Amino acid sequence: MKYFVVFLLALFSLTGFAQEGEYTKISGVVVNEANLLPKSDVNVINLNTVRGTTTNGRGEFEIEAKVNDTLHFSYIGFQSIKIRVSADWVKNKTGFKVKLTEKAHALEELFIPRYLLTGFIEVDTKLIALNDAYRYSISGLPYGYESGGSSSSQIGKVMQSLSNPADALYNVFGKKSKEMKKLKEFKKDETIRNVLASKYDRETVSAILGIEKKEIKEILKRCNYSDTFIETANDLQIMDAIKGCYEDYKLLKKNQ
Repeated sequence: MKYFVVFLLALFSLTGFAQEGEYTKISGVVVNEANLLPKSDVNVINLNTVRGTTTNGRGEFEIEAKVNDTLHFSYIGFQSIKIRVSADWVKNKTGFKVKLTEKAHALEELFIPRYLLTGFIEVDTKLIALNDAYRYSISGLPYGYESGGSSSSQIGKVMQSLSNPADALYNVFGKKSKEMKKLKEFKKDETIRNVLASKYDRETVSAILGIEKKEIKEILKRCNYSDTFIETANDLQIMDAIKGCYEDYKLLKKNQ
């Protein structure tokens, strides 16, 4: 009898470990901390899998996760938060309540497009000023490199950077290879794409890649993107640009 009890305890322990290491659907509800009312359309992203969802009209959400995954919750006008998935949450699968705090005495950054486009090429080409940034290409690479202007000194600086861009980007990409692997995943999820396309604050990009906002600007500058692009592109375009830079970096690193 004693051996049978030991066997059962060992079996339950192994089952517990297996559950912690497997992905399962967990659920919860997001509420306003001030009044405990449910919040709909809150963006929920699993930063480990780069998959996302949004809360429904009752503030409810469901997402795949495993123990120790990190979920990122964001909503306009509220402080974004990160929550680590606990073993209890995975075991119970539901009942978890997330409270979002409204931002106090702060206005959300509002992005106003520089041009209101009509959709007609003949008209829009007259509305949009020509971008004075130059782009240069390297043989064998699918992407070009963009400088911030057309002066001879800027052109010289760009060409000097391109002569050995892998070294220039080592401190950014070489030490963050684990985070950069997420660049392959973000376009696979429609929720992630929609969130990124609607934002300009770099917060979601920062959360997904695990880097500071200032590092995002540094990456793009090292890849010779213009100040105009860095300041006006939406987060989806920024992620695309970083992905292109990283692919170039890996190719150049491989050919060294």
